[in-house]
Amino acid sequence: MEAMGEPLAAVDLPDPSPEPTEVIVAVDACGICGSDLHAAVHLPLDGTVLGHEFCGTVAATGRDATTFTPGSPVVGLSLVTCGVCEACRAGRIRKCAQASMVGFERPGAFAEFIALPESSLLALPAPLDYRHGALVEPLAVARRAVQRSAAAPGSTVVVLGAGPVGLAVTLWLAHLGAEQIVVSDPIAARREAATLAGATATVDPTQGDTAGAVAEACGGAPQHVIECVGVPGLLDEAIAVAGVDAIVSVAGVCMEPETVTPILAMVKELDLRFSFFYTRDDMVATIDEMAAGRLDPVGLVTGEVDLDGLPAKFASLLAPAAASPADAKVLVRPRQDSNLRPSA
Repeated sequence: MEAMGEPLAAVDLPDPSPEPTEVIVAVDACGICGSDLHAAVHLPLDGTVLGHEFCGTVAATGRDATTFTPGSPVVGLSLVTCGVCEACRAGRIRKCAQASMVGFERPGAFAEFIALPESSLLALPAPLDYRHGALVEPLAVARRAVQRSAAAPGSTVVVLGAGPVGLAVTLWLAHLGAEQIVVSDPIAARREAATLAGATATVDPTQGDTAGAVAEACGGAPQHVIECVGVPGLLDEAIAVAGVDAIVSVAGVCMEPETVTPILAMVKELDLRFSFFYTRDDMVATIDEMAAGRLDPVGLVTGEVDLDGLPAKFASLLAPAAASPADAKVLVRPRQDSNLRPSA
């Protein structure tokens, strides 16, 4: 992006060269994330190449990079870290003091090629294709959010929002064995997508009393609420929807001031938790579950666009009136001749 608040631009840049421990990845697919949309409006990222949910094929390696060979299918972590501190050794890579985010603090994957340390890559096993690969990072984020929510098999959980984050959270909740998963979203197409992802019921929050509708769908006030939208007002709604002694978890990225009514949370004695990024284990587990056929997220992909078409698509996603109501995860395909195991 050329300047904060300005449209994205497709430009020619020099191809990256690998440092000794780096790998050059030819990008096969990169998802457009809600964080990209928020950042384009709120952060000064002049000249930044966005994109952090990606997979690709190793094109070249530095002289000291020995883990992967050219032609290897890989998934990229969205964080580059030191790899040696206590947080890194524990897999809690977001806690590394030297962590830098791909697509924000270093060049991202809305590009044909990206350079990363080999430690920031994971193998993408057969039979997974580029769609699975580009969904690993957002699914890992969702897995972390579900863990932070303390939902367990048999739980009743309310998910606010059926965008990409909410749908990924719903997939994991269904995989976990939650007994009831009630998803609230004002857009009918997204409520339908939530049902396909595993929701047992859906609610339209524009139709009267959301808390009452949720309680009716759940058979009582829920003990777990996960906010997956990230716009002002949703945290207060999550508090209103939650039952007494419930856990309210925030997975939606809100970059604007938020107003809540603390007394309601106090009366209910709610626990409020926030989830941010993922652990390395979340990435590995996501790949393993997909490769074993136990988690199928491909239905989240609702469109593909090349680099030339990216600016217009990005602008439409920023403007709700212009976006398709069915849009969930849109993938950028920088190289249309890419053949990373496309599905039949």
